[in-house]
Amino acid sequence: MIKRIALLALIAAVIVAFYALDLDRWLTFEGLRQSQARFAGALEESPWRVGGGFFALYVAVTALSLPGAVIMTLAAGALFGLVTGTVLVSFASSIGATFAFLVSRYLLHDGVQRRFSDKLKSVNDGIARDGAFYLFTLRLVPIFPFFLINLAMGLTPIRTSTFYWVSQVGMLAGTVVYVNAGTQLARIESPAGILSPGLLLSFALLGVFPLLARQVARRLQRRRAYARWRRPRRFDRNLVVIGAGAAGLVSAYIAAAVKAKVTLVEAGKMGGDCLNYGCVPSKALIKSAKVAHQMRHADHYGLEKTEPEFSFRRVMARVHDVIRAVEPHDSVERYSGLGVEVLQGYATIKDPWTVEVQLNGGGMQRLTTRSIVIAAGARPFVPPLPGIDDTGYLTSDTLWEEFARLDRAPARLVVLGGGPIGCELAQGFARLGSQVTQVEMAPRIMIREDEEVSALARTALERDGVTVLTDHKAVRCEHEGGRKFIVVEHGGSERRIEFDTLLCAVGRVARLNGYGLEALGIPTERTVVTNEYLETLYPNILAAGDVVGPYQFTHTAAHQAWYAAVNALFGDLKRFKADYSVVPWSTFIDPEVARVGLNEQEAKAKGISYEITRYGIDDLDRAIADGAAHGFVKVLTVPGKDRILGVTIVGEHAGDLLAEFVLAMKHGLGLNKILATIHIYPTLAEANKYAAGAWKRAHAPRRLLAWLERYHAWKRG
Repeated sequence: MIKRIALLALIAAVIVAFYALDLDRWLTFEGLRQSQARFAGALEESPWRVGGGFFALYVAVTALSLPGAVIMTLAAGALFGLVTGTVLVSFASSIGATFAFLVSRYLLHDGVQRRFSDKLKSVNDGIARDGAFYLFTLRLVPIFPFFLINLAMGLTPIRTSTFYWVSQVGMLAGTVVYVNAGTQLARIESPAGILSPGLLLSFALLGVFPLLARQVARRLQRRRAYARWRRPRRFDRNLVVIGAGAAGLVSAYIAAAVKAKVTLVEAGKMGGDCLNYGCVPSKALIKSAKVAHQMRHADHYGLEKTEPEFSFRRVMARVHDVIRAVEPHDSVERYSGLGVEVLQGYATIKDPWTVEVQLNGGGMQRLTTRSIVIAAGARPFVPPLPGIDDTGYLTSDTLWEEFARLDRAPARLVVLGGGPIGCELAQGFARLGSQVTQVEMAPRIMIREDEEVSALARTALERDGVTVLTDHKAVRCEHEGGRKFIVVEHGGSERRIEFDTLLCAVGRVARLNGYGLEALGIPTERTVVTNEYLETLYPNILAAGDVVGPYQFTHTAAHQAWYAAVNALFGDLKRFKADYSVVPWSTFIDPEVARVGLNEQEAKAKGISYEITRYGIDDLDRAIADGAAHGFVKVLTVPGKDRILGVTIVGEHAGDLLAEFVLAMKHGLGLNKILATIHIYPTLAEANKYAAGAWKRAHAPRRLLAWLERYHAWKRG
């Protein structure tokens, strides 16, 4: 420890002396120009002494991560010429970088690795596997300042010898470009010299080099990724899409629309989770449950309230009728008509260009394709509770078929999970007659929303009869004489809850197994690992939707599918980075909760300054007329400006109302634009305008209004 402190103190002293003695002025372009003639004279008298001094100074500047390496590189060209300057800078920069690397490793490596060992495991594994190539790419393409790369690499397990030689080779091309620019700068003797062809070409190379280097690095990455595979000469398809959920359907649709030959492979039901198990059936159930709720509270509308009489079996039959009504939109027939070849079976990626399909009807089909989009979706996560398999459980995937056989809703239903799915189903089944207990391990339900939103959601669920248990951890499930219990722990004590049906709604996990990722070596963590273009390890294999995240929404899956399909088909010409800047979502409890952008808790966590504008929907004419006068619109804006950072809406049709703010944020429109837009009266959408009006009133020009008051008084005489 003492040695480390002493070394750190020495480095600090040298850096302080460097600036205190004003030595940094020599490492500027102006300093270079002023001293050029003097250095040239000294070089002529003693070339070895000047060259050695320059070399040592360059090593010191690089080792201490001082600013000025670029100027010194230009100076090398100006003083020593292209060949000698390149040799000096190439070796000096690599040696200095290695010193900085070693200092970082000596001072910080052990402490950082000890403290963050679990989080750095994947990084360490990656460095051990691909560290040399990764470093070479960073050296070749100056994405980050080189001094940061030196220090950061010291924290990793990469070998010192590897770091040195990769740096030596990787920085060579950039060194030549900058030294050459220095040789041209040295020849400027008059303003006319600025327009000399040599200088213009040198500066053009400085600008073009990062672009060329990036292309070279990309080609090297591609060659390395595909090295062990043999590429077919011809391809059967332009694109094969695995999975016919939202992401897969949109990917295939786009490919067919641009006349590519595309095959869509689906082993299960067309439409994926959203149509068959998620969005569509849950919203159909929620609507029936809401009608039952309105019947119980008909007196709120001046009618006689009544307890609804219904067959639960018929309610569930309606859910399946709704699914069947939507099915044609996602059917084999529709997509075949659009020009998509649909194969129903299990797909396995055999190599980067080959997909084998085990057909559901028997037989095997082997396809070669230029690109592949993985859109395999996600499945419900079932917590590994002791005894859960013995007592049995349902998920959002299995409950629809199971409940379709019941004449009555399950009498005692336990819902595990306090996220959007758990809240929607808990409220829906409570309104249809189940005694629902909702168990959430976190301190509140809907933990991603602001505390006041969570509190309102909890109140709404409890008003409908749901027993909400937050800060309760499920421990195990038990059988006792035909009765089923779940044991939960809270505050150090356990509690048993009897149930007839246990519904797991604690989240979904990406489907990562069974279609060849392991054999291809495509990295997976919780999802398929991709870059910002949705490309995997192999640039022609992309992923979209729940299988890649980061959002598990149908609309974001469709949004990603555009990028995946376009990059897969046209990536050699132009690639597009997936844009998550404006992502909306809604939880369809009653009242609905919808959000886009930042909420308060996120803004605070990220240290982002904001103002809050709030409008209570209880004051809205249409909401009062509809008996829905509850909720609010909360807008976060940049302090003093109308630029929207985020919006949360709680209330009737909140998901529909949010669309105006999504459009505004996407296209850079502020609250003033919303205020200046005519909204139909009386509608719920007026809440958006009134929220904008509340912001305007809070930012009214007080001083100007005071002068206007005087003006009008003067006009009255």
